[in-house]
Amino acid sequence: MALELVPRAQRSAVFATLSPVIAIGVTLVLTGVLFAFLGTNPIEGLITYFIAPFQSVFSAQEVFVKASPLIMIGAGLTICFRSNVWNIGAEGQFIAGAIAGGGMALALYNVPGVWVLPLCLMAGLVGGGLWAAIPAVLKTRFRTNEILTSLMLVYIAGLLLDYLVRGPWRSPEGFNFPESRLFHSDATMPLLMSGGRLHVGILLAIAIAVTLWVVMAKSLKGYSFRVIGEAPRAGIFSGFSPPKTVATVLILSGALAGLAGAIEVTGPIGQLLPTVSPGYGFTAIIVAFLARLNPLGVILAGVLLSTTYIGGETAQIRLGVPTDITQVIQGLLLVCLLACDTLVNYRIRWTSAERQAA
Repeated sequence: MALELVPRAQRSAVFATLSPVIAIGVTLVLTGVLFAFLGTNPIEGLITYFIAPFQSVFSAQEVFVKASPLIMIGAGLTICFRSNVWNIGAEGQFIAGAIAGGGMALALYNVPGVWVLPLCLMAGLVGGGLWAAIPAVLKTRFRTNEILTSLMLVYIAGLLLDYLVRGPWRSPEGFNFPESRLFHSDATMPLLMSGGRLHVGILLAIAIAVTLWVVMAKSLKGYSFRVIGEAPRAGIFSGFSPPKTVATVLILSGALAGLAGAIEVTGPIGQLLPTVSPGYGFTAIIVAFLARLNPLGVILAGVLLSTTYIGGETAQIRLGVPTDITQVIQGLLLVCLLACDTLVNYRIRWTSAERQAA
């Protein structure tokens, strides 16, 4: 006997809508089991992980600080994935934007002016877009798989950043630590409130998500993205260009990831470090799918996934569990989401080995 997946004649619209909610519920159950294996009370672990981050103003601010890049990157990835373009290298584009934005801040280190920060953000936008343009050109001109090229560029961007902060951009006042100078006040993001690190980047991220939702739902360009993603041949007959769409969505998502990187280094970090991201570019993939590839849904999904980062730090301090559990929980969420989506579209059937061979 063997298991096989059989396409459903008609999928349930109710379960298709509730799939993310079910996936989150199953993830919570599995997370409780995981805490039990680690010798921690499951209820206490879940409360510490998902409720405690909102029990103080400072930690709640940190949730939204980390949600900002996730929302921005995730919103760009939804456009890519809806167009059937698989940009897996948003992490590298995030780092490239951080390098470009941070480099601009260092270049204007002794130059005051309110225009310094906009230049840094613009540099990050361009840096991320140019980094994404590499797999875009390889895809449209040489039909190279964008999954592989965008992913390999992540490691190149990381090594480039590491070289810069250990070499030419290392701070002369940093006691030989691998870090750049701290950016001056005109090159840092304004704070929304005192007593924390919450900055205007969260407002910009929400505005971008809303704008992309309007573009995808109400504009001809968004319609062309959806048509090319769902039915490429129909898109060609409608006069839309698949190569142009591939290049547009890849560069757009890369530019938004780069902008998120520039905001990160000019905001909560305030300088360039060998590691500027805990994996935002990869986590944003989960954000995009949890949001059902809807830019508006990315806002809630981004807050949920950012909670896992702060919850992981809180659980390490209060319960003594390793912070690596954050990546485990994020992976569980993705697996549960994919499993729920699979069961919505397919049903499991037992079949004999002879029938399967036939």
